[in-house]
Amino acid sequence: MPDPQCATEIVTIPCLTDNYAFALHLRDTGQTLIVDVPEAAPIIAECARRDWSITDVLLTHHHWDHVDGLPDLRAAVNGPLTVWGAAADSHRLPPLDRALAQGDVVQIGALRGTVLDVSGHTIGHIAVHFPQAGVVFTADSLMALGCGRLFEGTPEQMWDSLSKLAALPKDTLVCSGHEYTQSNARFALTLDPENAALRARAARIDAARAKGMPTVPSPLGLELDTNPFLRAGDPELKARLGLQGASDAECFAEIRRRKDHF
Repeated sequence: MPDPQCATEIVTIPCLTDNYAFALHLRDTGQTLIVDVPEAAPIIAECARRDWSITDVLLTHHHWDHVDGLPDLRAAVNGPLTVWGAAADSHRLPPLDRALAQGDVVQIGALRGTVLDVSGHTIGHIAVHFPQAGVVFTADSLMALGCGRLFEGTPEQMWDSLSKLAALPKDTLVCSGHEYTQSNARFALTLDPENAALRARAARIDAARAKGMPTVPSPLGLELDTNPFLRAGDPELKARLGLQGASDAECFAEIRRRKDHF
C-alpha cells in the first residue's frame, strides 16, 4: 500500500505520437523524478504548469523514443540533474550519474525504489518499483494489456521478467511507456473472448480513447486478470490455445508470436 507519510503525485505526460513519460513528485521536498524522456517540451511544460522542479531522470532502456529528449531537458533545468539508468545498458544510454542493477535502490528524498532487471524487449531494460508510492515504472516490458516486442531477449527471459512484475502487490499502478492499449485489447479478445473482465475493460478503453484520455497507468490486478501475456501460465488459456502440457514460457512465446503477426 502507498505510504501516507511519503506523499507523492504521479502525472502521465503524453509525448511524440504514442509515448508516455511520467513525473513522480515528492510533496515534502519538492523533488521531481521524470521517467523516460521521449521529448522534452511536454515534460517541461507540464512541470512548469505545476511549479515542479525537475531533479532526477530515470531511463528505463536505450531506445531513442525514451531518451532523445534528455539533452533539451537538461538544458532547460535550473540546478543539478541526476540521471539514473541501467549499468548493463550504459554503453547505449546517455551519460549516467547513477548506474543501476537488479536489487539496487533509487532514492529520491525519503522515497525508495527497487530496481528490477526486466530484460526481454531489450537486454538491460529495467523497471523500478516504488512501494511507498504504490507504483512500478515498466516502460516497454509489461505494458497495458501487452508487453514489448522481443527485439533482443528470448521468450524465457521475458517470461521471467514478467513473472517478477506479476509478483508485486496487486494494487500497484503499472506505468508503461506507450498508448497501445486499444490494439492490445483487440488482440487479447482473439485469445480470450469469454473473459468478462477483459470484455468490460476493452469497452472502457474504447470509451476513454474516444475522449482522447490515456489508458495508462493501470492496476496490476487488472493486468493479471486481463493481460494474456501475464496469463500464459493459466491452464484454461493454454487449453484454449491448444497448448496443454506446454511450459508457461512456451505458452508465452506462442502468444508473443501471434501478437507479432496480428
